[in-house]
Amino acid sequence: MDQPQSMTPTVTAIVVSYFTGPVLTRSLQSLCTQRPIAEIILVDNGNFPGDVEMAIEESNSAERVRVISGHGNIGFAAGCNLGARMAQTDHLLIFNPDAIMPEGGVARMLADAAALEHPWLMGAKLVGPDGIEQQGSRRRVLTPGSAFVEATKLYRLAPQHPYFQRFNLHTSDCPDDVIDVPTISGAVMLLPHTDYMANGGMDEHYFMHVEDVDFCLRFADAGGDVYFNPHVPVVHFKSSSRANPVKIEARKTAGIIRYFHKHFEKAYPRPFLWLVDGALWLSFGMLFIKRAILKALRLVGFRMRNGERGLRRARALSKRQSKR
Repeated sequence: MDQPQSMTPTVTAIVVSYFTGPVLTRSLQSLCTQRPIAEIILVDNGNFPGDVEMAIEESNSAERVRVISGHGNIGFAAGCNLGARMAQTDHLLIFNPDAIMPEGGVARMLADAAALEHPWLMGAKLVGPDGIEQQGSRRRVLTPGSAFVEATKLYRLAPQHPYFQRFNLHTSDCPDDVIDVPTISGAVMLLPHTDYMANGGMDEHYFMHVEDVDFCLRFADAGGDVYFNPHVPVVHFKSSSRANPVKIEARKTAGIIRYFHKHFEKAYPRPFLWLVDGALWLSFGMLFIKRAILKALRLVGFRMRNGERGLRRARALSKRQSKR
């Protein structure tokens, strides 16, 4: 991906890290190659001692990275806002610590945004290591109805019916050029700094997940336009964090419930929203039980295997002693 030979750095990349692991090094390396990026603010919500320092050293990014630490795990939304308050540039790039920006990616996004009217918010095409577009790159507005269709897979019955359309759009044909979409992923968000602050930043009541969906909806309600850029494929390594997956799902469930009540209490009867709340927590409970059972089975299997090996060793020792 080509980028201009000369470009004034006007972007601050904000990376919120929580026990990210080795992929943080590759993420920082990819950001350091972007000419428009003047500074990388790494918000350290919690990592093993030495991990952040090692990632900075291995990525040769010491001159570009400013680390903010000592505040504990304040969540993704609050971490983004903390970094935004420290930034001094015209643009912000919110970027996941487990993502890899292609060479020239930020320059391409800025070039494609140059013709857009303010305020604008742009995301990239998230792909897995296999190059296939991931869920979350481009989405419709999340409503209790679309969430129900997505969860129950009703879209398979009548894909073209307006009532049964998917919230996630990654399975549809990828557009050839930049298009406006209702929702993009918080893994990659580029926008003018002033527009981010004018929109109030991320809602810090969301600890992790759904804050990006909420931000896109509020941004659009304030008169902004949200865009998906298919020209910039960002490799996204999911589940790189060592965070407890059950806690992540619990926070995600709580976030979705907050989002529904915040934005749709006037559009939907409260009893219906309460029913949705119950269904979401029931779904989380089933996932929790499933994980607990699988963990118990693995533990039992491990002990059985260890017990069988111990029994074989005891029998072999008994045979050797009987031969003496």
